[in-house]
Amino acid sequence: MGLLMNVLTLPLAPVRGAAWVLDQVVLAAEREHYDPRQVRQQLAALEQQLLNGEIDEEEFDRREDELLDWLEECEAYQQSRQDS
Repeated sequence: MGLLMNVLTLPLAPVRGAAWVLDQVVLAAEREHYDPRQVRQQLAALEQQLLNGEIDEEEFDRREDELLDWLEECEAYQQSRQDS
């Protein structure tokens, strides 16, 4: 039955291949977007901007909150990938 199914669905092979490629692209993009190292680097750069006087305390707090929220999302994503 498996061989027969493979022969019958052979015309769909390019579609399955394209779907696999798209899945890999999405997975790579998710890994890059949810990389906690990137967020930590941005937090360090933000702190450096505050210390250099490039931004004020209010701007720092606002952007730090955004980055910390993103970091939580990244860690939750990493945890969900480990659980599956």
